[in-house]
Amino acid sequence: MQRSMKIKKGDKVKVMRGKDAGKTGNVLKVLPSLERVVVDGANAVKRRRKPKRRGEKGQIVEVYAPMDSSNVMLVCSKCSKTARIGYEVNDAGKKVRKCKKCGEYV
Repeated sequence: MQRSMKIKKGDKVKVMRGKDAGKTGNVLKVLPSLERVVVDGANAVKRRRKPKRRGEKGQIVEVYAPMDSSNVMLVCSKCSKTARIGYEVNDAGKKVRKCKKCGEYV
């Protein structure tokens, strides 16, 4: 069963579990079907790149691998704390995300 993703591209998140626990970074990519996110500066892995042209050398490149969305928490832009997110319909009838700690819209 697929859950709804409360984390969007561009959000500032803090890694709560894993080898990079405690690091913060922006979400570069969201993979909702896999329930995974790619966070800038977290879960770095090394990949070998083949040379593109003759005479060129191959390289070892560091890329950020996707991590499970349950391992990260959104950092509220208003109170600057990690918080759970709720949804609310505003006066204009639009569904918006709301910080559970300070009550402000994210």
